[in-house]
Amino acid sequence: MRSKNTGARKALETVIHLIFLLCGIVAVGFVLVISVYLILSGLPAIREIGLFKFLFGQVWDPTNTTTGAQYGILPFILTSIYGTAGAMVIGVPIGLMTAIFLSKLAPPRAAAVIRTAVQLLAGIPSVVYGLVGMIVLVPLIRTTFSLGSGACLLAAILVLSIMVLPSIINVSETALRAVPREYEEASLALGATATETYFRVSLHAARSGVATAVVLGVGRAIGEAMAIIMVAGNVANMPGLFQSVRFLTTGIISGMSYAPVGSLYQQALFSIGLVLFLFIMLINVFLNVFIKKKKED
Repeated sequence: MRSKNTGARKALETVIHLIFLLCGIVAVGFVLVISVYLILSGLPAIREIGLFKFLFGQVWDPTNTTTGAQYGILPFILTSIYGTAGAMVIGVPIGLMTAIFLSKLAPPRAAAVIRTAVQLLAGIPSVVYGLVGMIVLVPLIRTTFSLGSGACLLAAILVLSIMVLPSIINVSETALRAVPREYEEASLALGATATETYFRVSLHAARSGVATAVVLGVGRAIGEAMAIIMVAGNVANMPGLFQSVRFLTTGIISGMSYAPVGSLYQQALFSIGLVLFLFIMLINVFLNVFIKKKKED
């Protein structure tokens, strides 16, 4: 009887392991399919336009029939970089401070209220962020800085900085809670203050989780489209803090409805998607290598 039960349990374990393996293969397969599709769809336009003209051209005017269509996406690239960087400069310190407060300092009741608010923030649809930004933030920026239009890069940065907070706070708090209590007790015993302990010991020990939080935040910021198109002005200008701008994501959305099927215009939009995909991959690889190097040090 015992041998039969043992055999059945081993068979069940084998089946479960195969299911896990299948799920992993499916996940990898999705990434490969998306990668191959973007490469096959995006390369023809890049070959026809020219890699240098496509990446470093400063004019995006694919419907110009007078002087000829132009497919330069440098304004989109720089806008996405500046917008994401600005959002992380604002969002990362606020998110980290909140995570430290929740994991180390907050009273239970206050922590419960703040966590609930963060969860609600994570569940708000992107279009709602954009709607609130368009109704509240854009007019405020226009009035404060006496602009013709408040739809600009600054509005996009502020909206993105709010949108990345839930990812940064949740992952960072989990990483900080996983730091062994003995590390902090040893630091306090050696004469360090609580603040020094949290920043120099706890945060250092949780750096891998914090870096993961930053990666998630960057992915959310650089890949956002719906909220940004409502507050950034959606004009293909070179980026300026008070200029109406267009991101890589909003460039794809803006053109996909108008580009004729199979045209160079549509192929160029796929090429923008390929550039965006490569950006995200490079950011992930860079941060993962950085994390690994830090762990080895």
